[in-house]
Amino acid sequence: MASMFEEFEIHSLSAPLFTLGGHPVAFTNSTLFMLLAIVASTCLMVVAMRPQALVPGRWQMVAETFYNMIASMVESTAGEKAKPFFPLIFSIFIFILFCNLLGLIPGSLAVTSHIVINFAIAIGLFLIIIIAGFVNQGWHFLQIFAPPGVPVPILLFLVPIELFSFLVRPFSLSVRLFANMLAGHILLGVFAGMTISLLAAGWFLKPLGVLPLVANIAITGFEFFVAFLQAYIYAILAAVYLRDAVESH
Repeated sequence: MASMFEEFEIHSLSAPLFTLGGHPVAFTNSTLFMLLAIVASTCLMVVAMRPQALVPGRWQMVAETFYNMIASMVESTAGEKAKPFFPLIFSIFIFILFCNLLGLIPGSLAVTSHIVINFAIAIGLFLIIIIAGFVNQGWHFLQIFAPPGVPVPILLFLVPIELFSFLVRPFSLSVRLFANMLAGHILLGVFAGMTISLLAAGWFLKPLGVLPLVANIAITGFEFFVAFLQAYIYAILAAVYLRDAVESH
């Protein structure tokens, strides 16, 4: 590649399908890998659970582990009342996980390294949280910004701070995932470039090419852990924020 940032570029894979606000909308590599993530995660949960064996096989065990882990996390973090939202949190987790994993395939696109994708997920999540908050609590939901019993002079400072803290949550969710995935892929590109440069140098530098190669292998293994960790962090923070919508204040 001409640049390590080339792997983050979005390319059209088809002619424009339609126009939106005067801008052509086409099927892109970003759309492709998001669809692949949806298909892969659906296959894992549907195909792996189809046998419904009493003694689970390898893939059924993986699917059940993910399911039980997120179910337990939602219950312990957001409470019993958040159980109806478990499918939402689990879908976010499994989608981000597979997007992260697919991004580790050479020549693929790391969808979650684009902040706009992460922000779209976060905005959808927070719209659901706000709607659920008003449905469950009515206007009492606004007490997350102005807790009862707080003196008015303090409320003048507290309300703007709490409002800002609530509104910044989608940005913090998006930036955290974006920064971690982008940094990891850039680090992989840097060490890969160092390996190629040293191997292309003189004979006395070629043996040194093993060092960045070994580092790249180690970082790749670590990135698999980061792919899972970032998906879990996104899900657990979503559950934490969901608690405000399902619990009375």
